[in-house]
Order: sequence, then C-alpha cells, then structure tokens
Amino acid sequence: MAPLETQHREVVIIGAGPSGAIAGALLKRQGHDVLIVERQRFPRFSIGESLLSHCLDFIEEAGMLEAVRAAGFQTKHGAAFGWGERYTEFDFRDKFTAGHGSTYQVQRADFDKLLADQAELQGVEIRYEEEVTAVDFTGAQPWLQIRRADGSEYRVDAAFVLDASGYGRVLPQLLDLEAPSGFPVRRAIFTHIEDRIDDPRFDREKILITTHPELRDVWYWTIPFSNGRCSLGVVASAERYEGRPVNLDACLREFVQEAPNLRRILANAEWDTPARLIGGYSANVKSLHGPGFALLGNAAEFLDPVFSSGVTIAMRSAHMAAAVLHRQLSGETVDWEREFAAPLKRGVDTFRTYVEGWYDCSFQDVIYYEHAQPEIRRMISSILAGYAWDEKNPYVAEPKRRLRVLAELCAAGADA
Repeated sequence: MAPLETQHREVVIIGAGPSGAIAGALLKRQGHDVLIVERQRFPRFSIGESLLSHCLDFIEEAGMLEAVRAAGFQTKHGAAFGWGERYTEFDFRDKFTAGHGSTYQVQRADFDKLLADQAELQGVEIRYEEEVTAVDFTGAQPWLQIRRADGSEYRVDAAFVLDASGYGRVLPQLLDLEAPSGFPVRRAIFTHIEDRIDDPRFDREKILITTHPELRDVWYWTIPFSNGRCSLGVVASAERYEGRPVNLDACLREFVQEAPNLRRILANAEWDTPARLIGGYSANVKSLHGPGFALLGNAAEFLDPVFSSGVTIAMRSAHMAAAVLHRQLSGETVDWEREFAAPLKRGVDTFRTYVEGWYDCSFQDVIYYEHAQPEIRRMISSILAGYAWDEKNPYVAEPKRRLRVLAELCAAGADA
C-alpha cells in the first residue's frame, strides 16, 4: 500500500461549528495558518438555538458581529420563566456584569454556516465532508488521518490540534478521554413549529422556560425565531416518559397540554415538523488538553440545555484556547492547565451549580421568588446572560454557598 499523501499545517481544528469557526478566525487574525476539517456539509441542523449575551463578546472579537447583526435573527433581551400561573423574567440588559445585553435566537443551520463563512472570508480554510479517522500525539508533531467524501485518505502533520467537534467528540473517543458526566440521564423531545402566537403576554424577545406544574424536574423551552416559527422542546428523566406515547410528536403534545401557559400560547400552532429525540447528552472528559491538543466546547463537556450555556461555553473555550495557543506558537512557554483548563472549568462549574439547583428546585425557588432584591436579580441576570466567569459577582465567586443561602431566604420569605 502506497504511503498516504502528507500535508503540513500549523493548526488543525476538528469541526466548523461555533467554537471551531471562532477559534479559527481568532488564530487567523493573529497570523496563523489554520485548517478546519468538518465531517458534515453546512448548513446542517443543530439545537442550542438561544444564544446568551456573552456569546456576542466572542463574535465581536472574531470580527463577525456586523454580519450576525445583519442576518435578521430574532433579537433576544432575556429569559422568561413560567410555572403554573407564576411568571417572571430577567432582562439581560439589566445585569451586574459589563458586556453585551441583547443577543439573538437563531436557527443554528443558518447561524453556524454564517460563522463558518465569515471564518473563510478571513482566510481560514474549511474542508467539508472530511472525517478524522485516526490521530497520533506520541511523536514530535501530532498527525491526523483524514478521510474525504470519496473515501480517499490523507495525513496532516500539525503543530497543534483543537477539537471543536461538539457531540462528535472526536478526540475524546480516539484518545480514550471519555469520563462519566455525573448528571442523571435526561432526554429531550423537540421540534420546530409555526407558532402563530397572538397572546399579548408572550415576549418574542425572550426565551420562555416553563416548569411543569407538578413535576418540577420536567421543563420546556420555547424559543421564538424572527420568521414566525419557534423551537419547542421538553426535557425530562427517563422515568417521566414511562406510560406516555411512543410516538415523539404525540408525546411532546401530551407534555405541552399539561402546561397551562403553553397550552394557551400555542393554541393556534401548526405542528409541521416531525419531533426529534436526543438523550444522554451530558458528557465529560478526563482532561481538557494534552501534548499537542486541546478540547473546546461540547467536545470537552456538556452540562444540560436548561440555561442555554452550551454555545457560550464553546465560544469561551475557543477564545481562551486561541489566546494560549497564539502565545505557544509564538515561542512562549505556556501552562494549558493553569491558563486554559482551570479557568474554563471555574465558569463551567458555576453553570453546573445553577443547573443542579434547577433540578433540585433550590434555584427554581430563587427564580420564581416574587420579592427579590433588585441588585441580587441583576447578579443572577448576569449568570443567565452567560457571564459565569465574572468573579466580581458574588454568585459566581461562591456559587454553591450563595445559592444555598439565597434559596433558604426565598423559601422562608415564601412561607412567611
């Protein structure tokens, strides 16, 4: 067998999704040679459609904000929460941390292609329908074996590899880096509908998160788009699906009928897209980096969709990795654990605290508390807007202790 054609590149990024496109653009803007290898052909469907405000900081840094603003996506100013007859909302423009307030709700097929196209316009090479089949990081220089759509293969030697493959988790699988998540296995059933919402109380400029009236560990997302459609989903543990219709559309409709606010606002909806199921999506890894590589976004860890943190963590990891890698490629000695993994994990662990608090209901008690102090609401709003790395915010600096105390105060106040 003839040896594979070998190419030489400075940085190879696996995956052209948000973290890959942002990392590629940031590195290219600093003068580096970047190749992105993407298994699929864009546009392609993905969930994670409600961006947090912090995302725009990285989009702006990557030189893509003007294009995103011109694309006609649905403006998003915050998050609304409904539980039975209770309703509360957080406006991301009124928050503790400086930074973008308004953001967007996007159909990811269009959004991800826009970011990838913007990276290409800046000089990043993207090869679609090419799959990484083998890697080796034991030698002086990493190499990857890549299969093209026609079945032919070639090898790329690189100075460094960033894995932005998302749920594909290429390097965690090839390098045996997978680790248990620690979160219970939950499933999401979701679809896109023509929503036809005419309820004046519904705010299209906010994501609506609905708590099931009786089963507080079951929740729904309603994400309006600018074209009169919305993304609709329900998240529940496996046992909550027992005894329900096997048909995904029927199952989702049954759940929706059990939530009074959704039953009302979606009364006229046209259910025109078959529902999908995703389960066991929470994931973790043994390490975020190794000799010659680092993991970005969902390729490293995915918590839960409840606060739409996935794309924010992906972009934050791209921003941080690109900064460390630029210094390394420029000849500096860097410490990936201290400068990338540890600080990234601090923000992820902040999100984790509030996700766990959502499911044990302590954070729900805070969210739905009717007499919260405005300054505390602004601190919580910052976290919901994605600013989970701002340790000047007490609810970021000491998330577990602060949330516990706050939840106790809210419970006491509700009982008073």
